[in-house]
Amino acid sequence: MELGGGIQFLDMVGGSGPVVKGVLYLLIAVSVISWAVILFKARQIRVARRFSERFLDMFWQTRNLTEVSRACSGLPENPVAEVFRAGYEELLRLRTRKRGSSDPLTTELGGVANVERAMRRAASLQRVKMERQLTFLATTASSAPFVGLFGTVWGIMNSFMGLSEGGSSSIQAVAPGISEALVATAMGLAAAIPALVAYNHFARRAAVLAGDMENFASEFLNIAERHFLGQAGR
Repeated sequence: MELGGGIQFLDMVGGSGPVVKGVLYLLIAVSVISWAVILFKARQIRVARRFSERFLDMFWQTRNLTEVSRACSGLPENPVAEVFRAGYEELLRLRTRKRGSSDPLTTELGGVANVERAMRRAASLQRVKMERQLTFLATTASSAPFVGLFGTVWGIMNSFMGLSEGGSSSIQAVAPGISEALVATAMGLAAAIPALVAYNHFARRAAVLAGDMENFASEFLNIAERHFLGQAGR
């Protein structure tokens, strides 16, 4: 990569002072990690979205919870299916506890509330999983420009200090140092901008998946109350 005047980028990094060089290496490392996180999250959320949609299609077409549970075991892990598994397993435990009782199976004694809590807990865990590593992207987006600015300010200070010690007032004397210092700001922006765009995109997709999980949990509870817990309303 070349800048104006044929100056090599790597030469500018190598010719910087120790503080500016440290800032540049730090920003390069952060940028590499950010891109690794971006690629990982892009695949994770894309797979989760695709298989959640496939599970919802299967669920509404089948309507038999036992068959759905058996069929979703063949699907890769996805948020909505995990919420279903949590609710279905809690529903089975509730029916097993009630099976030996002569009392009718109703929503009393926290039956539906137990199913709801299990599904909400599973949805919360899945949302945390979807949002994991996003904090790193947010931190990079907010802090990398300031880290780069620190390197720039430090480099310019050193350039002007060298100018005063050398007794020269020519712009040519400080231009190389200032150019090297400004690279730190450019690197800070290069690390921050992709991280900011990716964070906003992934946060929005995670919120969509959270909405899908919440809507599915409500529908599942309605089905459980109507067909399994002997009472149409809670």
